Amino acid sequence: MPPLLLLEHEADYRQHFYTTYCNGEINTHDGIRVYFRTEDFDHAFFESTMRDGVKDATLSKVRAERMNWIASTLADPASDRFQGWLKKEQRYDPTRCVSVVHGDFVVVLRFGKRKDASLRANFVTCYEADNSIGKIRQSPLWIKEDCLNSL
Repeated sequence: MPPLLLLEHEADYRQHFYTTYCNGEINTHDGIRVYFRTEDFDHAFFESTMRDGVKDATLSKVRAERMNWIASTLADPASDRFQGWLKKEQRYDPTRCVSVVHGDFVVVLRFGKRKDASLRANFVTCYEADNSIGKIRQSPLWIKEDCLNSL
């Protein structure tokens, strides 16, 4: 596993995310470009301290310290890829991918097509799926061709 990212302040983690992910070029191991937005930081690295789904102003050090695991997970050809679950629709979605390679750390992507019909991905979130990794690993596999056919 990549080493933990140990920075002193929230602003340092935010800057690292912006520099590495928003301004950098991140690709999956099979060459799909992944795009990150500045506002993704708040969704990915803050948690609900009340566990009610409402993210408050508390930075999750556990998530932030694993920030570099995002690129590592996406670049690893040995990562397991599963279809994402759409809770509201109660179904799996072949255009969402949950990648797992470092224990129960997951990276979630949403796919779309470029004008040339190739795939592109948007970062959705990342987290340690300690309570749900078993369920994730029982999900249907994410397959590139199925994703393309669903778009």
